[in-house]
Amino acid sequence: MPNSVTHPRRLMAIVALVLLPVGAVAAVTTANQSDEEQLCEIKATPGAGMVRLDALVHADKHVGGTYTFHVEKSGDDGSSTINQSGDFDATGGHAATLSSVSLGSKGTEYKATLDIVIGDKSFSCTKQIHGN
Repeated sequence: MPNSVTHPRRLMAIVALVLLPVGAVAAVTTANQSDEEQLCEIKATPGAGMVRLDALVHADKHVGGTYTFHVEKSGDDGSSTINQSGDFDATGGHAATLSSVSLGSKGTEYKATLDIVIGDKSFSCTKQIHGN
């Protein structure tokens, strides 16, 4: 009888030790995804036949790095590409506007991508906008 009690306990201990690293990896992956979602934002503000695209960075603490803002436009009147990049220094607790683009929205589609590098970490977000 003692062997039947000891064996399930050992089995549970082994299973727990095997699954612990898997849970830790899942937790780190989830943390990185939420950090990226909170750090990077492309805000679209429509108005008067135009759309304004703002590339924003949100940070809990003071951070600095580099960014690249890439916007592709396509529509009835052709296509164009806008690239903006540079260094940034953001204060913690506030959204910092890295770049802004205002474009006509009638009959056009936009795909905007914001890439942010802080130290050795890279973050990216994308937004697609369909004009009227």
